[in-house]
Amino acid sequence: MIGSNPGTLPGAETHPEQAAFRLLDSRHQSVCFAESCTGGLLCATLVCVPGASRVLEESHVTYSDAAKHRVLGVSEETLQRHTAVSAPCALEMARGARQVSGADWGVSTTGYAGPDGGEDGTPVGTVFIAVSGPGGDTVTQHRFPGSREQVRNLAVTTALEALVRRMEAR
Repeated sequence: MIGSNPGTLPGAETHPEQAAFRLLDSRHQSVCFAESCTGGLLCATLVCVPGASRVLEESHVTYSDAAKHRVLGVSEETLQRHTAVSAPCALEMARGARQVSGADWGVSTTGYAGPDGGEDGTPVGTVFIAVSGPGGDTVTQHRFPGSREQVRNLAVTTALEALVRRMEAR
């Protein structure tokens, strides 16, 4: 499923990492992250929650195309045909994270945080977020405003909200 920027969860907690932790922990489930543009910030945000070791299986910062292919199994065809900043790549990253870790959930981020966008004209702030888990996979495209730091922070918040939304739908 490809969607657009979902906005804020209705009735969401102030800290989506706490909501994600509570759901994962209460269900005895685990998560693995595959990060590119967020560079480990997604994992670091969840790790700030006491008890995170009960739900976090592992995390991979796969910044280069070669790492996405080698570590997560993103196909060379996807990288060449769609680029690393695309819905197909984000989806393969999330699925790959889940597969290599054995976690219940895989969450990925890939995009252009700035200062430059893509060579193909894709603007700064374009981020794809995918969630792979029981019952299927989702990927959404976003266009976040702001500085490099703001784009990365918005991507982290949105990725955690996407995980919570998927878990609540099950």
